[in-house]
Parts: sequence; C-alpha cells; structure tokens
Amino acid sequence: MSGTQDTPCPYRATTPKGVTVTTKDRSLQALGLDDVPAKQPLTYPGRPTTEPSLLTGGELLQLDVRPLRLGEWYVEERQEQQRLDEALADLGQVGTGHRHPVIAVGSNASPGQVAHKLTRLGIPATVPMVPVRVHGIGVGCSGHISPAGYVAGTPYVDPRAETTLVVTWLDSTQLKAVDDTEFPDYRRAILPGDAFAMTMPSGERLGGAYIYFSAHGVLADPATGQARPGGGDQAELLAALLAGSARLRELLGPDPATWVRRAGADRALRERGTLVFGEEGWVLPQTDFLPYVDDASELRLYDDLPPLDDSLPRRA
Repeated sequence: MSGTQDTPCPYRATTPKGVTVTTKDRSLQALGLDDVPAKQPLTYPGRPTTEPSLLTGGELLQLDVRPLRLGEWYVEERQEQQRLDEALADLGQVGTGHRHPVIAVGSNASPGQVAHKLTRLGIPATVPMVPVRVHGIGVGCSGHISPAGYVAGTPYVDPRAETTLVVTWLDSTQLKAVDDTEFPDYRRAILPGDAFAMTMPSGERLGGAYIYFSAHGVLADPATGQARPGGGDQAELLAALLAGSARLRELLGPDPATWVRRAGADRALRERGTLVFGEEGWVLPQTDFLPYVDDASELRLYDDLPPLDDSLPRRA
C-alpha cells in the first residue's frame, strides 16, 4: 500500500460543447473489448476498460475528466462533446446522480460482458465506467465454480492493498439485472469511503460504493495459506487447480478446456467441484464484509454519497 497521499490526477483539456471533434472507431470490437466470458469462459475476466468511459450499446466513448463530479465530465460523441449528464439525458437515460456506484471485481469490469448481460434482457447498455484507485481491497478467486464453468473473482479485505478497479454507475433496472446474475453466489455490500478510500481520476474521494463478494469464500494458495490472487489468466488458474487435486482431475480434467466445457454443461459437476475446493482445505471464509452487507430497500445513489474531505473544489 502506498504511503503517499491521494492527489488529484491530471485531467485533459476539452473542447467546448458544439465544437466538432474527430474520434476513431469506438466500437467494442475495434477496441478489442468485445470478449464475453459468459460465452467464452477461458477469456474470463475479459478485458476491462482502462480509461474513464461511457458504455453505450456496442461503443465505448471516452470521458474527459474534470475536477468535478462525474456528471460534469465531458463525453466525446460522434460530432461534439457534451457533459456526461447531458449525454445520458439525450439517450433517454437517468443521470449519474440517480445511479448506483458499483465496484466491479471480475467480468463486470469488462464492457463486453456488461453489454451482454444487459442487452440480452432488453435493458439499455448505457453505463459510465471509471477506473478508480481503491485501498483495502484485494482480488482473489471465489470458492465456487460459476454457471459458465469458470472460477470467478471475488474481493477480500486486505488493509495493505491498493488496487485499480472499475466502478460502474448503474441505474436501478441495471442494478437489479446484475443482482440477478450474482445472487445467490455473491452478496452485495456497501463500502464506506472513510474505511476504504476510493479515489477517482478527478481526485474525488467517493463517499461509498457497492461491491459484490463471494458467499463461498476465497480460494487459498496452498503454498502460503493466503488468498490466491485472482483476475489473471483463467486457463492458468484452472491448470493449477487441476495439478493440485487428483479429485478435480478425475471430475473435470484433464485440462482447462475440458473443465469449462463439462462444468458449464452440468450443474451437479459444478457443485461437486465446489465441494472439492472445501475438502482440499482451500477455502478461506469471508467475514470482513459482513458489517457492510446491504439489505436496505432504499439503495444509495451517487447523489447520496457526497465526496469526502473536500476532495473536490467547492462550486460557487
């Protein structure tokens, strides 16, 4: 964990609204961000966005960062730039203040996966996505096998960790759709910004954000007894798990491609494989998030979570 103080990141100068700008092809395919791990399990967790962006259907538009709240940043459109909240309104979508900030750990940071999850349900895939520096959260591997056959990521509390994670701003319908893909294997918590510092590229310290954590615990590295690092190459992870357990090799082997093919097609096999994780002594319980579990009927909005510590300049 860095000992330096959080400082605002530089932001790019932007062209005023109405001035034509030239943009390259921003389709997910052209950007190489169209992987859908739900369809191609060995690509999990997919490719995350690496810059502040607005996902809108099959495109990912750049956001120009301002030292202001998210809705005041500029989005590059085909012909002109305009403020993000204005662009969302033009698309018939709610503004950032009425959206829920959700930290994405795993494939929910991948624009291709997010677009797939929403569009297959007929929900507009219009989502601001911003890489944010998060203190106190590490990324591990969930102690279960997902319905797609891969072993998904999960956060865990690590006071020493400093990780860049994508925060998605979801409207209520989008959040309900993501809930349905996560439950019951994951639970939702809301992390307070004063306990888990979350710093935007603008310098804003978020007052809080939602996060999903595994209900099945975190896989441990047998060599260290600590959480096994997640978020890396899925094939390498599955190969390591197969190498470490004769029972997994018998059940899902001999290789990662066979694992995802068999596990993705058979719920009973997934459940048996999940049990083997525990029988091998690989699963660490997740209790650190329990004080932050959110079961409230009224969900917190970005407008409900003001910046911390005067991290943004006061507006006149």
